[in-house]
Amino acid sequence: MEKKYPRILFRKRLKDLRKDMEEVSQKTLKTHKLAVDLLMEYDEEKKEKVIKNSRAIDDMVFNLERKAISLIAAEQPVAGDLRFIEACIKVGSHLKRIGYLAANIAGAAEKLKDEEIPRRPLEDLKHMSDFVQMMLSKGIYAFLDQNMEMARELRHDDDKVDDLFDQTLEHVTRSMFEDKESISYMVNLLFIARFLERVGDRAVSIADRTIFMITCEKP
Repeated sequence: MEKKYPRILFRKRLKDLRKDMEEVSQKTLKTHKLAVDLLMEYDEEKKEKVIKNSRAIDDMVFNLERKAISLIAAEQPVAGDLRFIEACIKVGSHLKRIGYLAANIAGAAEKLKDEEIPRRPLEDLKHMSDFVQMMLSKGIYAFLDQNMEMARELRHDDDKVDDLFDQTLEHVTRSMFEDKESISYMVNLLFIARFLERVGDRAVSIADRTIFMITCEKP
């Protein structure tokens, strides 16, 4: 009976790691949503919250990585357990980067707060931000639920984001040509589109890591 205790402790530590992963995932999703909302309705308090959250995500990921490495060193897990722990470290690093991309989006949104943005580029960005938010949510839940089918969908979704980025680029540059005075602030729309595209790339990377974790094969 005594031999079971170390295994019970290992399972508890593994469960705690998963809980930490869920918490940092939820915070990242909320922070990204808060950042893109600033595009439609800028609010200084919300911007500060995005910045604060991005730093908090960094700290949470640091603590998660420390727990994961400690778990590997102390318990020497194998097979699926080891792949899950390693995936937590990899996915955590993607979430940290997404947190900072959200802060970048908030910073760019601040520079647009007093400007009259043309309708079409703004609609493009709104569509793109909604789609990327969906991708991020899908990537995170595919990982947490170990849902292979959902993870595989992300590659197709990424093609759509690339199309949306090209469309946004076209409409923003057209608006710049029509109004040369707008170039100084419209460039921030391009930055935001690029940041969103990178968040989409991170969501795909989370999905790829999920597939590897489940199958032990590179997607």
